[in-house]
Amino acid sequence: MRFNPSGTATVLMGTKSQGQGHETTFKQILHEKLRLDPAEVQFIDGDTDRVAFGMGTNGSRSTVIGGSALAIAADKVIEKGKRIAAHLLEASPAEVVFADGIYAVTGTNKSMTLKAVAKSAFVPARLPQGLEGGLFETGTFAPKSDTYPNGCHVCEVEVDPETGEVKLAAYCVVDDVGTVINPLTLKGQIHGGIAQGVGQALLEVVTYDGDSGQLLGTSFMDYAMPRADMMPSFTVELAEDPTTGNPLRVKGGGEAGITPALAAIMNAVVDALSAHGIAHLDMPATPARVWAAIKAATRKAPD
Repeated sequence: MRFNPSGTATVLMGTKSQGQGHETTFKQILHEKLRLDPAEVQFIDGDTDRVAFGMGTNGSRSTVIGGSALAIAADKVIEKGKRIAAHLLEASPAEVVFADGIYAVTGTNKSMTLKAVAKSAFVPARLPQGLEGGLFETGTFAPKSDTYPNGCHVCEVEVDPETGEVKLAAYCVVDDVGTVINPLTLKGQIHGGIAQGVGQALLEVVTYDGDSGQLLGTSFMDYAMPRADMMPSFTVELAEDPTTGNPLRVKGGGEAGITPALAAIMNAVVDALSAHGIAHLDMPATPARVWAAIKAATRKAPD
């Protein structure tokens, strides 16, 4: 994290957003810690020329690990800023407290903003003796253990026995990913995960020609993917049970949508087919597979 002489800041992250909204989430973390205006924070991620180290995004780790590293860097900024503020306010660092973006001397009306401190950090004459100019800090975080988010997904489907078509009638979710930083982006990520699960559970199948071995699904004209018009209006509720495994007390949310979606959807399909004596069906539950399973079960049924 680097402040500029103007008092604005730049954040360089080793994570890489894939549409999760990291630029929003990480700016919110900084606003909570430092009360920085998000409009005055430049967010840079995944730039290997400028970021010292990073492993991208995988395993629901960006907010848990990257966000915690950012919080650690922000704490370092507060501490260095406290030394500068104490010097400018003619007090000792022990007398200075930081809250809501303001440094204040306890028991007095002396105070100054973090932005003013950041500007002063670039003026050598305003720094305490021996303190390096500028205001920039790094943070790293290695958790001692994984986080364990949990939740419950309930899916209702309708199956047309004449065609084998499966329709999603309703989908309800209650998820716990620890402390929720941004409910909107989190729910959007859960929606996307469910949609990915719908694709694997109902549509996406790799098909080869039986004689030549040629892959037949060579484009998205041949390889089915879920569309918005296939989805019901998801009901998503968030239950917060913060973890103690990181400073932000957050749990990973990346797999919160897709992992349970596969089981919830297929269990619903099999339950709908149980009236035909079907107890198992392999993914994906395409119309052709469902129709074939119904016909096979009907032929086996006793008169």
